[in-house]
Amino acid sequence: MGALRAWKERARTLKAETYALYLAYRDPRTPWYAKAFAALVVGYAFSPIDLIPDFVPLLGYVDDMVIIPLGVALALKMIPAPVMADARLRAQEALWADSPLSRVAAAVIVLIWMGLLVLAIWWAVRMFRGGR
Repeated sequence: MGALRAWKERARTLKAETYALYLAYRDPRTPWYAKAFAALVVGYAFSPIDLIPDFVPLLGYVDDMVIIPLGVALALKMIPAPVMADARLRAQEALWADSPLSRVAAAVIVLIWMGLLVLAIWWAVRMFRGGR
């Protein structure tokens, strides 16, 4: 049971760090390049669409166990320590209050994925028609 408890604690910590990253992304003290990377990581973490679908045996959870934690770790290195400290404090308060992530943020993530899908379809159609 100890291993299961450790995994649950790690997942809880990752959720809190991802939410803190979202809050740090919105902070004006965060550099633009850190905001861009944090937006990608948070968008991917909270997106229902995965790079590797979860139903693929063994590889399906690689993004959840490797890609997202790596992205969070890299983003945390880009964001100034005082900004992250403030964001972590606000994230803990929000998570203790059990407040959900903003519906606006969820809508933005879905719109980004839809925009990328439209762009990919447009690009594919252009490529198959000979680049007209």
